[in-house]
Amino acid sequence: MTSIRERLLALDTCVLSDALDALGRTGAVAGILPVWEGARLAGRVVTMRTVPADGRRSRSHLGTAAIERAVDGEVVVVQQAVDIPYRSATWGGLLARAATLKRLGGVVIDGACRDVDEIRGLGLPVSAREATPFTARGRIVEDAVGVPVKIGGVRVAEGDYVLADGSGVVFVRADEVEGVLAAAERLVAREALMAEDLRAGGQPSEVLGKDYEEMLNG
Repeated sequence: MTSIRERLLALDTCVLSDALDALGRTGAVAGILPVWEGARLAGRVVTMRTVPADGRRSRSHLGTAAIERAVDGEVVVVQQAVDIPYRSATWGGLLARAATLKRLGGVVIDGACRDVDEIRGLGLPVSAREATPFTARGRIVEDAVGVPVKIGGVRVAEGDYVLADGSGVVFVRADEVEGVLAAAERLVAREALMAEDLRAGGQPSEVLGKDYEEMLNG
């Protein structure tokens, strides 16, 4: 049987966002993009939250608890501290290496990432707001793992699902994932028929007419 992760990876964030729209749900986030071209990820979410250090020191390196908590194919999702003096990175090369060795599905950061060249070499899919050389040391500490987080204004709980690609990131609640996937797969099938009509010589104004505009209405 095809897993939820495999079904997500067969889609893209645009059609998944459309499915959420059709169902009156939220979950799409713009502006969090792959740190290396072509990276895309999907999987069950493991959450992590960071806060400004304000003179505190972490008892363990931020990110390690999330990596150790996650299992094969899962995705670490980070709500990064705000109001810090520099746009410091929550994720870097050593964490990426540890995540790769554990066969995690990737990382999504509502914040910054560094060591992008190393991460690209490892092949770990990472999506973030930006890349930066600044370290988290002395600037950011881990606040909690496994708690609900806010990513681009979207509430994300551990156990929810995520898909990230070159267009952005989409989160789907665990208790709604089957319905959202089914809706997205129906939209994909309808778009495939439209693409075939275009290849067969159909006029764009006819193929992308009223039916396209009303696709999300059921």
